[in-house]
Amino acid sequence: MDLPRTNNLTLYRGQPDIGCYVWSPFVTKLEARLRFGKIPYRTEAGSVTKAPKGKVPYISIDDEKKTLLSDSTLIIKSFIESGKLEDLNRDLSGPQKLQDIALQALLEDKLYFYGIHEKWIQNYYAMRDNILAPLPWLVRVVVGYMIYNKNVRNMMGQGTGKFSDEEIAAFRVEVWDALDAAIGKSCAQHLGEGPFWVWGGDSPTEVDAVVYGFIVSGLMCGPAAPITKGIIQGRSALVEYVRRIHEVYFPDYDLE
Repeated sequence: MDLPRTNNLTLYRGQPDIGCYVWSPFVTKLEARLRFGKIPYRTEAGSVTKAPKGKVPYISIDDEKKTLLSDSTLIIKSFIESGKLEDLNRDLSGPQKLQDIALQALLEDKLYFYGIHEKWIQNYYAMRDNILAPLPWLVRVVVGYMIYNKNVRNMMGQGTGKFSDEEIAAFRVEVWDALDAAIGKSCAQHLGEGPFWVWGGDSPTEVDAVVYGFIVSGLMCGPAAPITKGIIQGRSALVEYVRRIHEVYFPDYDLE
């Protein structure tokens, strides 16, 4: 796909707030990837009913076709294929690329569902009233109930819903502990005060945007994910990783 000038790019994040992080790890993942590549964009709320795949984030490009692209991974791939973004994994070996993809899958296909359980099952009202805040109360109740039922079905099909709260909690801690250990090793080897990256290189790989998105999401959606926020805050390597990237790439946002 031949993408036009990127200063005509609008990122739809699902929430009306501007100049700040939102709760979705996939939105922050895409924002981080655009900022790593120095691609300017503006943000708007948008609507899942207008999104090409019925979910956020999605983007629109102000060209003759009014191009719409959806799904954070597919958007990034499109920009790489068009030459608007560099492939951050281009210099990795085969095993290193597999490792990068595997970590992304662990977060997006496992940890994500542990988070959905915490936010939409264990802390339903806090999650509903944040995500659906722009809607009138009665509409919020109806739509929230629909989202709840959809998430229950999805978790049963994916497998997370078949485990107990205690088992899911253990799985969640296991993932965060492993991630903290990997990032802690990179932090210890890093010289200087600037950002350091998951695999310890001089520049990010594709998975760094994913990791950053999930850590920031865990910190920002504390009312709906207090357990996850506590886990992250108790692991200094994760906090330091986010702080350093935030200061360089997101100085206009509030991380508190």
